[in-house]
Amino acid sequence: MATIRIEGMDFFAYHGCFTEESIIGTRFEVDLTVNVDVEQAEISDDLHQTVNYLNLYDTVKKEMEIRSNLLENVARRILNSIKQKFPTITRTEIKISKLNPPIGGKADRVSVTLIDEG
Repeated sequence: MATIRIEGMDFFAYHGCFTEESIIGTRFEVDLTVNVDVEQAEISDDLHQTVNYLNLYDTVKKEMEIRSNLLENVARRILNSIKQKFPTITRTEIKISKLNPPIGGKADRVSVTLIDEG
């Protein structure tokens, strides 16, 4: 079993409950961790025996382009999409951070982390 991480994915999107957020947008950072059996890839050195990082990134990117009010909704959609496209993954963790959130004070980010153990 291996842990594969893609950290610091940077997206510009329009997620949020405030009207302004859906108009002007903001930056988001996404960290993704998946667990998958890579024993065959270790031996074969064959990309088809593991999970392709590019395909994971594209899955996250596609879901980040769909506007949502809540980060929880975006995170769940990403987890569901990964589960559907990559059945060999046994555990997925995603952290989505909204940079410079509009909370009425100084904060670098707010974030939501969801884990799917299935």
